[in-house]
Amino acid sequence: MYLSPRFRAFAAGAALLAASALAQAQQALPNVVILATGGTIAGAGASAVNSATYAAAKVGVEKLIAGLPELSKIANVRGEQVFQVASESLTNDNLLTLAKRVSALSKQADVDGIVITHGTDTLEETAYFLTLTVHTSKPIVVVGSMRPGTALSADGALNLYDAVSVAGSKDAAGKGVLVTMNDNIDSGRDVSKNVNIKTSAFSSQWGPLGMVVEGKNYWFRAPVKRHTMSSEFDIDAITALPPVEIAMGYEGVSSIAIDALAKGGVKAIIHGGTGNGSVANRIVPNLQKARTDGAIIIRSSRVPDGFVIRNAEQPDDKYDWVVAHDLRPQKARILAMVALTKTSDTKELQRIFWEY
Repeated sequence: MYLSPRFRAFAAGAALLAASALAQAQQALPNVVILATGGTIAGAGASAVNSATYAAAKVGVEKLIAGLPELSKIANVRGEQVFQVASESLTNDNLLTLAKRVSALSKQADVDGIVITHGTDTLEETAYFLTLTVHTSKPIVVVGSMRPGTALSADGALNLYDAVSVAGSKDAAGKGVLVTMNDNIDSGRDVSKNVNIKTSAFSSQWGPLGMVVEGKNYWFRAPVKRHTMSSEFDIDAITALPPVEIAMGYEGVSSIAIDALAKGGVKAIIHGGTGNGSVANRIVPNLQKARTDGAIIIRSSRVPDGFVIRNAEQPDDKYDWVVAHDLRPQKARILAMVALTKTSDTKELQRIFWEY
């Protein structure tokens, strides 16, 4: 078919204009990096009805991104596969590797926000670790899913879309590390997994910071505890984490776990006590001995929305113990590890637990 020179010139010009408009649109979008670590959001079940029985950490980050083309409308997205692990198997070394990569990316001028896909079992611990150690005001969002992508009513795609949307939002800057699950935007410090199957598994005892609906953020409160840019801890200066372990309190508890941990050379023992961090009278001497032998004793509570009051239940001043404030045992462990990279003075450690 014959095309006149004038028509060919017109078509070429139109193509150039379209390409220019596309390039300008892409330049206007935020640049978001997705760091993938595995978990249910990268899982697969044998059939569509397998929402609770599946294999985690099977789908790579590029496939996750390719399966959600809507992301290209809200951000320029690229992915990196940091790990491919079910989150219950993550280690302290994994935490350090991930946080250092987040820190490095946050310093790049061509990165506006960072998303970390993560297994839900320990997602709250990683989010809190990043909150404490990464110095940036850029949005960092940790996200997971309760159902694999192969399941009916899978939640991962929308959670990831929301995470990218929040990470690319200017109004999410300076709010610390965030977690987007089930339409909520929670603080990485406060949020915990409270249900093991339902998509509404994650919540904070102090309530969400906001919600994200169809790519728009609605904010209700802001975090007041120290985080990210105001933190005295910096992942770039941390090379190793000291051993900190948890011993739970329960009816009929013995001293076996505490004695074994103290003999094992841990730097701190988190006691996940009942009620207000209560300690059974028969194991108080064992905790006192562990403290005398050099281990820091930190009283936490196993109550989901617990709040440990200093010198209530136990004379913390007398025993030189620390209380974990409102942090659950698993989060108290995270803060203790980070704090012990700076100090082992119990007064300083107590200050840190009040402030963070």
